Amino acid sequence: MKRLIIATGITFSVFCFTSSGFAQASAEADASATIVTPISIAKVDDMDFGNVATNGAVGTVTLSPDGSRGFSGGVTLPADDGSVSAATFTVTGSGAYTYTITLPTSVVITSGTDNMTVNAFTSTPLSAEGLLAGGTQTISIGATLNLVASQAEGSYTSATPFTVTVNYN
Repeated sequence: MKRLIIATGITFSVFCFTSSGFAQASAEADASATIVTPISIAKVDDMDFGNVATNGAVGTVTLSPDGSRGFSGGVTLPADDGSVSAATFTVTGSGAYTYTITLPTSVVITSGTDNMTVNAFTSTPLSAEGLLAGGTQTISIGATLNLVASQAEGSYTSATPFTVTVNYN
């Protein structure tokens, strides 16, 4: 019996020493985070196509992001252009970050029961090229105004504002 106890003790000791023979390895890592200023956008100016004349035929007015206008079809642009302006926004956030701009597909502007569609929105900078150099940038938005044949006279405005969205890349 004494030999059995000694043999069991030796076996147990071997297992203990054997398991310590397999060396363990470990490594450490740090955790970190960088907090950036949330991106934000604020309207500076509304979009205004200005004064537009029609001869009763279908036509368009194209307002570029730089505020210049072009026309086609049954539209002319009077010498008194009214208050023409591209929509402008100020984007703020962490400096040197890039962002994307999402523009609306279309918006309807109305005067009483008459309406026109604004579509083909464009921006400067382009929708995939925003760069917050110094933490701020101005976005200018243009679009195309679509007149139907015999568009009724009136002052047309959107029932709800259109949305421009910016997101960090």
